[in-house]
Amino acid sequence: MDSLYSNPMSLIIGAVAATGVCMTAALTVGDTWLIIAASVVGAIALMRTGLVFAIHYLPRWNTRTLELMFEVGAFAFAASLSAVASIAVWGEVPYDAQMLLVVVAVSYATAIAARNAGSPFIALGQLLTVLVPLSIALVLSKSTLILVLGLATILHIPSVISITMKVNRSLRTSITEAETSERLARKMEVLAHTDVVTGLHNRAGLNEMLVTELMRCGPDQHLALFWMDLDRFKEVNDLLGHQIGDRVLSEVARRLRESLPDEAGIARFGGDEFVFFCSVRHREDCEALAARILQQIKRPMRLDGERLEIGSSVGIAMMPDDGIDADRLMQAADLALYHAKQGTRGGHRFFDPAMTRELASRREIEAELRQAIKRDELSLFFQPIVDLQTGRIKCFEALLRWFHPIKGELRPGEFIPVAEETGVIVTLGNWITRQAALACAQWPEDVSVAVNLSPLQIKAPGAVLAIESALREANLDPRRLELEVTESLFIEDSEQTAAFIDELSAKGVRFALDDFGTGYSSLSYIHKFPFSKIKVDRCFVSGDDVGPRAHAIIRAVAAMGRGLDMEIVAEGLEEQEQVETVRDAGCTLGQGYFFSRAVPDYLAAMLLAQDRDGDGLRAA
Repeated sequence: MDSLYSNPMSLIIGAVAATGVCMTAALTVGDTWLIIAASVVGAIALMRTGLVFAIHYLPRWNTRTLELMFEVGAFAFAASLSAVASIAVWGEVPYDAQMLLVVVAVSYATAIAARNAGSPFIALGQLLTVLVPLSIALVLSKSTLILVLGLATILHIPSVISITMKVNRSLRTSITEAETSERLARKMEVLAHTDVVTGLHNRAGLNEMLVTELMRCGPDQHLALFWMDLDRFKEVNDLLGHQIGDRVLSEVARRLRESLPDEAGIARFGGDEFVFFCSVRHREDCEALAARILQQIKRPMRLDGERLEIGSSVGIAMMPDDGIDADRLMQAADLALYHAKQGTRGGHRFFDPAMTRELASRREIEAELRQAIKRDELSLFFQPIVDLQTGRIKCFEALLRWFHPIKGELRPGEFIPVAEETGVIVTLGNWITRQAALACAQWPEDVSVAVNLSPLQIKAPGAVLAIESALREANLDPRRLELEVTESLFIEDSEQTAAFIDELSAKGVRFALDDFGTGYSSLSYIHKFPFSKIKVDRCFVSGDDVGPRAHAIIRAVAAMGRGLDMEIVAEGLEEQEQVETVRDAGCTLGQGYFFSRAVPDYLAAMLLAQDRDGDGLRAA
């Protein structure tokens, strides 16, 4: 239908031209029947012109009605035009008038067949309506030349039919390809905005959906954006495989759909993060919805015989209080989620402007920390680890200190978490290891140095090479370097950790398990990895909770250490009584203010000198 009505001017020009020729020939000849037939052509042409204009500029007709109206007009005009030419031939009017009308009729039939090829019925119907009666009239003529023209006209019919059908096939192919392209485009658009695992919107779909929703929101309407992160989802993937992980994500998506209002927008933002939003009346609605979502996600799920409990944390931002556009709302919800995860997992937090100030502070610390490494503002201090029987210094633990030129001394708790989050800890950790090895190389050969390792250091490319380079640069025996790791390291990436520990242990580097008893304690770690030392956390040694139960734990750990030929270090020793208690419990080494605070390298050398000249550091 588009091809039939797309260019009304071509129909109008053709109708006017044909009508003008017919009327001119009829009036010139003066034949009554010819004048009547030409008048009919003009009347039909006038009606078609008005109809085409009405349809083109007032498109309120259905397809079948349009097609029927076009067919009636087309066939009527074709029949009237054929009648004019046939009357001229049968009436034996002058040859020039006959030829003029025959040429117009044949030309019109040929041109209109190609133009209306989108509908073969109309195109071929008009062609035959014009040429069949005209061909008969020409063939029955008494003139031999006119007879030849009739035969040529008959042969012209199949050639025009062939051309018309070819044009029709081309049109249909083009339409089919266009429809296929449109379907594929719609399908690709859906796929581009859909997460393949959960069937929810993905990040691109979320952005489009959220922007659309914000544009619809009135000035007094409140919209809440929730950003949810699954707790320890990586453990599910690592322990049970990605197939189970994907099924967990699909189940979480299903629970979200069931728990959220029908009009809510839901998306999987990536990994184990989900974002959803909906209209709310006030803050209490958000509280209730977040609590319901957290409870639904926490419900146990059973997959292939495995019973899983997946917790989650949620950050919440509200429009217009926390932002009026998608970017600000997303940033606010992301910050709120960060603080929810930093606190007690499995809870929710609303965005607070103070979070932005804290983020700015963290970014400032990050930038200054990078500069501090270049400007040598960082220093290593060393705290002795002492043999509880002899009082002799056996090892020094390297501890980082930052003396800011303006802010003064910054505590490790202020900048180490920022270094962990931003990845600066890798550069920082390598620097600490190198400086600690250089310092240890100046000490007696029976004194070692202990360096704390970040999980990010171990995961970084070339982690083993960095340790080996530090040892090589300091010309330090690998057996004098002790690397302290925490139990959380093995939960995050045990395979990579195992390869790291095995490779360095084979070269002589020793490993200590730090903060034992405060993390995800498991005897399998001690059995699997070649630890030479276990450090009992200070919470079992000093503090308000210390008592018979804590002492019993220390004795149990010490007994295990003796059986496994490991050193047991008691941290946080501050008083003589504490030293005696842990020594009697079986601990072999001690560390704390009772012996010494962490000191610069030159004071560490003085402590060693004092230790070697006397009977040990505060030997009991």
